[in-house]
Amino acid sequence: MAMLSARTAAGGSTGSGTTPPGPDASELSAVLGYLKPEDIAQIERAYETARAAHAGQFRKSGEPYVTHPLAVAKILAEWHLDPQALMAALLHDVVEDTHTTKTEIAKHFGKPVADLVDGVSKIERIEFATLQHAQAENFRKMLLAMARDVRVILIKLADRLHNMRTLDAVHAEKQERVARETLDIYAPIANRLGLNAIYYELGDLGFRYLHPTRFRVLEKALKRARGNRRDAVGKLTEAIGARLKEFRVEAQVHGREKHISSIYRKMQEKNISFSEVFDIYGFRILVPDVSACYLALGALHTLYKPIPGKFKDYIAIPKANGYQSLHTTLFGPFGMPVEVQIRTPEMHKVAEAGVASHWLYKSAEEQSKDVQLKTHQWLQSLLEIQSESGDALEFLEHIKVDLFPEEVYVFTPKGKILSLPRGATPIDFAYSVHTDVGNHCISARVNGETVPLGTALRNGDRVEIVTDPDSRPNPVWLSYVATGKARSHIRHYLKTMQSAESAEVGELLLVQALRSLKANPDEIGEEHWKRFFKGDASRTRDEVMADIGLGKRLAVVVAKKLLATPEAVAEGTHRLDSITIRGTEGLAVQFAPCCRPIPGDPIIAQIKKGQGLVVHTHDCPVIHPFHFDPEKWVDVQWDPVPGRLFDVNVRLTAANQRGVLARLAAEISEADSNIEHIETEERSSSAYTTIVFTIQVRNRMHVAQVFKRMRRIPEVVRLTRLKKKAA
Repeated sequence: MAMLSARTAAGGSTGSGTTPPGPDASELSAVLGYLKPEDIAQIERAYETARAAHAGQFRKSGEPYVTHPLAVAKILAEWHLDPQALMAALLHDVVEDTHTTKTEIAKHFGKPVADLVDGVSKIERIEFATLQHAQAENFRKMLLAMARDVRVILIKLADRLHNMRTLDAVHAEKQERVARETLDIYAPIANRLGLNAIYYELGDLGFRYLHPTRFRVLEKALKRARGNRRDAVGKLTEAIGARLKEFRVEAQVHGREKHISSIYRKMQEKNISFSEVFDIYGFRILVPDVSACYLALGALHTLYKPIPGKFKDYIAIPKANGYQSLHTTLFGPFGMPVEVQIRTPEMHKVAEAGVASHWLYKSAEEQSKDVQLKTHQWLQSLLEIQSESGDALEFLEHIKVDLFPEEVYVFTPKGKILSLPRGATPIDFAYSVHTDVGNHCISARVNGETVPLGTALRNGDRVEIVTDPDSRPNPVWLSYVATGKARSHIRHYLKTMQSAESAEVGELLLVQALRSLKANPDEIGEEHWKRFFKGDASRTRDEVMADIGLGKRLAVVVAKKLLATPEAVAEGTHRLDSITIRGTEGLAVQFAPCCRPIPGDPIIAQIKKGQGLVVHTHDCPVIHPFHFDPEKWVDVQWDPVPGRLFDVNVRLTAANQRGVLARLAAEISEADSNIEHIETEERSSSAYTTIVFTIQVRNRMHVAQVFKRMRRIPEVVRLTRLKKKAA
């Protein structure tokens, strides 16, 4: 490696005759002692290739470009990553920024190194509509490469860390963009992989460049507080050390200052000023083994009173990234809260290095295997989400949800522990158990009691999911799920179902359109469809039918194109046959909330883009004669035996007497109906009360029966059906 150091001094020329000082590779050389000589020789070859490829290229700071890959490789070497990762780090920009190809890298350094370089490289040769789309596609590529090999993200994090450390050299607009991207994506990924040291450094650097003024103000305030509180921290360290000795606990006590980004986050979350953040210092206690962790905890609780609800046992229940520690917050001297973390040296190694501890600490092998397993499970979930996401932006949206997991730990009925993000609901739990459990979930029991599916779960809850094979995801679930996995599965299922149901409706609409053009639908064969697909973006009949059902295509246009003869495309005057509505078509047919049609009402349907058929009553105010477009409206009729119940809004005015509501509910139930929603309107008279409620009925005749029973109550003075949605 000495040869590498000597060669770096050669640097690269600018073309103008001046040569800036060359990068110093001795720092990288100094941290490669854990590798074999033959491995170091390979890394030296990779360095020579990178130096030659980047010759004449300079960073914004004026340094030769090769200083950047050298710095990235050094960060990875400090984690003791393998030679392949270090070679990929040295070569990570050559495919993106030079004429070197992935094939050439594979030929000289092997396919694994080439795959790592490709995983880190941006997608440069595709044009995207917006920068946002380009970034999302690059993240998707990187995360999917990471799912195959976690070293991809370790290289990318080291790359981002060095870029953030040298961000001073770029203009303010780029500083802000890169800082925001770092805080939104890279810092959370570092946290998710347990790389605490990098997580906090990226957080501080991101905050510094995104909010430079706030950062400077907090930095000055922290320096002042450091001076004022130094004595207090020293005394606390002595007191803690003395108490641990009394309990014969062998321990190292370290006072640690909180990171500026953590302090700022706390100020924002609790809406407090810096002067109110007392716990800017915390303490870390390292003890020999697990039993000593709990003994030390007991000793501290005899020294200062613990603050209720501020104790967390991450040893018994580790975090999703493998992190283990005991956390407690104590009432210190003068009422100052004192945060304490207690862990073993092995736990500390994993806490600082996370998934990188697999390479860095062979002594912590058992724990690092657990970290590797948890990381693997998360990476596999990324592949699942990717397979069900429509595009890169949707994929990134799902991933961001999973990157901010303040965990809650819940139990399955068999006692298995599952980690979910804070705010997770039984729906998230169901999908984390299995996709089918989520898709067919109908209710949940938490700690033995039935709860709504939108209930937020709490630490220690025991959750049981009730399923039904005929049940399916509800679009409303998307408003309260907290995991990317649940969100992507629900969206995927709804899209698939909507497509299938829309294809059925689309076929009915196409048959209707063909008949209106005096064509026999049964005579449309393969030849017609082959002609149709020439020059058309769709590739299958189902795709075309779904587009018609969703209103993305007009059935009459498709029909004319299928017939494709002058006689056939002439405007037909034949009356359109009505489409029969059963009420069980699902997402492809919707009932307009403005008029709430029910069987027996004269109806007409509107083809609405992206929604399919929306059914209205004939007298709905939405159907304005001046804006009526015949091509967007379809004649529909009710099936004689509809397959579902329909909502009807009712306004009732009754004398204000005790027991009226109970009798109303009883009469509605006797009429074989059900109340879905109820509320009272503002009183204009103390003698009468007006109630607006929604009931479920089969048809207009059923409404009449329900009304007849309600009118038997003497106190009812007025009863009408509302043709608008209840509030």
